[in-house]
Amino acid sequence: MQDLVGPALGTLALVAVGGYLLGSIPFGVVITRAAGAGDVRAIGSGNIGATNVLRTGRKDLALATLVLDAGKGAVALLIARHLFGSEAAGAIAGGAAFLGHLFPVWLGFRGGKGVATFFGLMIAACWPLGLMAGATWLIVAFALRYSSLAALIAAAATPALALLPLPVAGLPAPQPVFALAVFTAILIYIRHHENIGRLLKGVEPRIGAPKT
Repeated sequence: MQDLVGPALGTLALVAVGGYLLGSIPFGVVITRAAGAGDVRAIGSGNIGATNVLRTGRKDLALATLVLDAGKGAVALLIARHLFGSEAAGAIAGGAAFLGHLFPVWLGFRGGKGVATFFGLMIAACWPLGLMAGATWLIVAFALRYSSLAALIAAAATPALALLPLPVAGLPAPQPVFALAVFTAILIYIRHHENIGRLLKGVEPRIGAPKT
């Protein structure tokens, strides 16, 4: 038994470290600096995600950041799942990539809020689930005009959506995917604590609101 446990733990550690290092690449910082748009951490909210990159006035840079932040989580999950033929390995790599984005070693563990990476992970893990999570965000954002609230509701809804008895859509999702949805949702709420405070006070800016 011990002969099997050692290699298994080593594999899981390798998957986790690889996922974390991939997820910790701060594309928002890299892209804005390379394009001569300055350090995104010095403007707006100081966040490294696509929403704050958009405050540079460069929609192209914001779109590139969005795609790459979503893609790095998806790539980590898909590579691990392919190499080891395991949903658990994929979920571990994806979860580690998510942690890397939130707490990147290269930036003193001060990263993004994880929304784009979350959606990338869900689409890679179970694309119907990812699409439903994205649709939830769109509906809430369109109806209430709060990006943060849309992200919070979508994150909270995704674990419940993962349990739906819809075999034609690959649901309910495998247990590692459900666990990944719960794990990432909890971290999204932690990283959005300031937004939650502003929402409760009624001072959270709406989508499309004029800048003050």
